[in-house]
Amino acid sequence: MRITKSLLVALLMSTPTLPGCDRQHGGPEHAAEAPEHAEHAIGLTSPVKRDVTITQAYVCRIRSCRHVEIRSLASGYLEPIAIKEGQRVSAGDLLFKIFPAVYQARLEAERAEAQAARIECANTRKLVESNVVSTQELALAEAKLGQAEARARLAEVELNFTSIRAPFDGIIDRFELQHGSYVDEGELLTTLSDNSLMWVYFNVPEARYLEYIAEGRGSGESIELVLANGQTFPQRGSIGAIEADFDNKTGNIAFRADFPNPAFLLRNGQTGKVLMRRTVPGALVIPQRATFTVLAKRFVFVVGEDGVVHQREIVIDHELEDVFVVRSGLTPEDRIVLEGVAQVRDGEKPAETEFRAPEEALKNLKFYAE
Repeated sequence: MRITKSLLVALLMSTPTLPGCDRQHGGPEHAAEAPEHAEHAIGLTSPVKRDVTITQAYVCRIRSCRHVEIRSLASGYLEPIAIKEGQRVSAGDLLFKIFPAVYQARLEAERAEAQAARIECANTRKLVESNVVSTQELALAEAKLGQAEARARLAEVELNFTSIRAPFDGIIDRFELQHGSYVDEGELLTTLSDNSLMWVYFNVPEARYLEYIAEGRGSGESIELVLANGQTFPQRGSIGAIEADFDNKTGNIAFRADFPNPAFLLRNGQTGKVLMRRTVPGALVIPQRATFTVLAKRFVFVVGEDGVVHQREIVIDHELEDVFVVRSGLTPEDRIVLEGVAQVRDGEKPAETEFRAPEEALKNLKFYAE
């Protein structure tokens, strides 16, 4: 069947109107009467007291508990060296040896002089017993014997100086001289590091130092060491010493943390970062997003019993990942604005508020912030 233009118009005009639809506009009959989108209620919460862990980071320098220079106490030529650079040695191990012939000859000569003085003293004693010489002669002979024996002992000590041994267990550093070099008395040969315990030095501000002393010198404090590659050293440390003087230029004082180093991973001269963690019991905390800043000062909106909002300055003691530890300005009984901080003004009374328990408000703060 052929559909003409007039037939098509007639079909369209005869189409029934759907219930609830306006033929003029094709939309709901009561669209203009739809209510507007309701505003969100202002979210409130309260500060809460809880135990929090405070972490403070400090750049540090790592040192061996014993790091000494090995120097020669005798002069001469170095004999072949039996150790290698970087080798671990034990106390008493032979490190270097200086050609000992001259010192050996000197010792033998001094021992011969001592033996001669010993014979002379014995003869003089017999003469005194026979009243041939006076007791003063015997005293003089005994004095000469004492001098000769002292020179012999000195020569023996000097001979022992030709053998340089490790004073303690440690790791040998690089050699300053090689086999065949002539060594002067007091010349540096190498260094020796005891790395069984590492001393980690870091500078602490005066305010933190006073907190540390007031808290009983770090009772319950955990100290961690983060290495240059970002990995945490597996051993925990403890404060071993505090230097005597503050640095007048920086206002800091040096702390020393002691770290066991059983695997000898740490070496003298490394750097890293010390993390001092301590637990603060009963700290007053609030979510960070409940605060705002005006001219470098921190504020919150506090809702009074009459429902009116008031701006109040607070002092922050510590800043954690999502919360602030409040030093002053708030109490656990206060109600603060948590959601809608940008919608309220000082002196206003919000039309609708919704209170959220503090523990609930502190959960999933990152999720709610997004």
